[in-house]
Amino acid sequence: MNAQIAAILTMDGVATGAIYVLMALGFVLIFSVTRIVFVPFGDIAAFTALTLAALETKQFPGTVGLVAVLASAATVMELFSIWRAGAYRRIPRAIFFYLILPMLPAVAVWLASDIALNAPLRILLTIALILPIAPLLDRIIFRPIADASVLLLLIVAVALHFALSGMGLIFFGPEGVRTQSLTDFSLMFAGVPISGETILIVVAAGIFCLMLYLFFEFTIQGKALQATAMNRTGARLMGIRPAHAGTVAFLLGSVMAAISGVLIAPVNTIFYDSGFIIGLKAFVGAIIGGLVSFPVTAIGSLFVGVLESFAAFQSSPFKEVTVFSLLIPVLLWRSYTLLQTEEDNEE
Repeated sequence: MNAQIAAILTMDGVATGAIYVLMALGFVLIFSVTRIVFVPFGDIAAFTALTLAALETKQFPGTVGLVAVLASAATVMELFSIWRAGAYRRIPRAIFFYLILPMLPAVAVWLASDIALNAPLRILLTIALILPIAPLLDRIIFRPIADASVLLLLIVAVALHFALSGMGLIFFGPEGVRTQSLTDFSLMFAGVPISGETILIVVAAGIFCLMLYLFFEFTIQGKALQATAMNRTGARLMGIRPAHAGTVAFLLGSVMAAISGVLIAPVNTIFYDSGFIIGLKAFVGAIIGGLVSFPVTAIGSLFVGVLESFAAFQSSPFKEVTVFSLLIPVLLWRSYTLLQTEEDNEE
């Protein structure tokens, strides 16, 4: 390996790591607010890529059926909850937010599925269609067990991943897809070719990280999410509803998963079950950040991407083993530091 090859591998690793950054930050955001390790995060990113590919080929994306099923189930559950509470005035609002609003992009995609749309419009329709998925899953699956232990929530999240994989096979089929390139731009820097896709991925990841920082620092909703993450009981006493904060967290998670799916679709062949392994690698970056620190998570995710790039060059069949082996020293170190902290507190 010479310096030029190392530079090319580093650039590829940074591009891959930038996608992991978006997904890992979504993991941390959802976990810090709801205590849920949202395992299906990668599935939503994969569904985004499959939806975008379907729109490119003027086919009807299966995501419409998925959103329709989830919206109907969430509406029924919400109406049943309203009926039990006797708060019948909330019925129109529930129908609007859980049925009408999620189905609007589904109807738009259905009407435009056989029309040749330009790339920006396809991407916007895809993201709009994907946005309701995570909040609807929260309402159907997680909100009824919101006070359960972290272990139970994790088990449910894993089961949900397998359910979504099965639904993905039904709605999208077993074929893999790769979308058109988002840009044909390229440049040479110090003798190293840099594709426009790489630049776009890194810039998009940086922009969304900045937007996430501004959201948490300068908006009331962002501060409400921080308060909920720090102390759910205290946030409730201050008038912040944890259920609402959880919905906002899942909505932001859907945005980040959708953007990740759009960015990864032109550079990887995506199947209905590809999201799990991609999300798992991003989760390694989240673990490096302790599922708490956004900056450390971003740095850890970039490191995972670079490590995977170099590992694939040395031995492609063992690149996953190399990446996941990183968890062992990280977990040992975190276990040791946590033990030290607990001992100090006891003293």
